[in-house]
Amino acid sequence: MSWLLVIAGAMIGAPLRYLTDLAIQRRHDSVFPWGTFTVNVAGCLVLGLLTGAVTAGAAPVNVQLFLGTGLCGALTTYSTFSYETMRLAQSGAWFLAAANTAASVVAGLGAAFIGAGLATTLWN
Repeated sequence: MSWLLVIAGAMIGAPLRYLTDLAIQRRHDSVFPWGTFTVNVAGCLVLGLLTGAVTAGAAPVNVQLFLGTGLCGALTTYSTFSYETMRLAQSGAWFLAAANTAASVVAGLGAAFIGAGLATTLWN
């Protein structure tokens, strides 16, 4: 049953990532990968909140499988982040490549901590 929850979540997360990336990139006339950055940071926030909820006993492990492993696993993308950063560097946009790397790590970790902190506030 667990694998069905993961598959169901991924069936939502993958198209959500694609559509979110498209919508955001259309609004920004920039080579910076704003769409990937956005889905990765949003996924970190959801994972932090979800992990905090499960730890506090406010959400069952099945929810973590569906939302965390399935939806967020398909929504977020380390491989696309890596590819886009490499592409920026190869095109000579070294500053943007470094900014993408630093901002993604800082914002992603920050979002995860904010999500976990919010969960602690709500359920502890």
